[in-house]
Order: sequence, then structure tokens, then C-alpha cells
Amino acid sequence: MMKYLALALLILLVLLQYRLWFGDAGVREVNRLHAEIEHQRAENEQLRERNRTLSAEVQDLKKGTTAIEERARTDLGMVGPNETFFQVVTPRGGANPNDETESDPRVAQGRKPPPAE
Repeated sequence: MMKYLALALLILLVLLQYRLWFGDAGVREVNRLHAEIEHQRAENEQLRERNRTLSAEVQDLKKGTTAIEERARTDLGMVGPNETFFQVVTPRGGANPNDETESDPRVAQGRKPPPAE
């Protein structure tokens, strides 16, 4: 009789352990959910930072003309009064190794004109 009771208890223990490790709400599922929560927290933090940046940009655009002017220059390519825009174009085949303008620091390639004051 004790043998059967011990065997029944052992089988019950094995079944409970199986449900604990491999069941629907088992350890694997809990670990997966914890990883998913951490991933979501990281994504939320990135989105919060993006929202802070956008909010600061909105405040800049509402309060001052500097941000509007900068946006017009970068996005629309606008040039202010009394400014000259220079655009340096490299040849399609790549830069000529004998061309001294690439190594010359006085040549401003692709730089935006200074803001008007």
C-alpha cells in the first residue's frame, strides 16, 4: 500500500513540475513576458525622448524666428538677403586624385552659408 502511495505522490510531483516548467503560465512564459516588458519599456523610453525633442522643437518654432529660419534653410534651401550660396559638385567618376581642392582646407564643400544677422 505504501508503494502505491509513494508512486502516486511521485507521479503527482512530476505532473506538477511539468505544468510549472512547460505549462501555459509556466516559467518559460513568465520569462518571455518579462523580456517583452523590458523591450516595451526601452521602446517607451525612446518614444518619450522623441516626444521631448519634438516638444522642444515646437516651442522653438512658436517662440522664435531662429528655428524657423534654420528649418527653412535646411528643408527648403532658402538663402537670406545679402548672402551668396555656393554649391560644390564633385565629378561623377569620383574625385580626381590630382585635384588639390579636396585636400585644401580653405575649400568649403557642401557647407551652408552663415545665418544672416
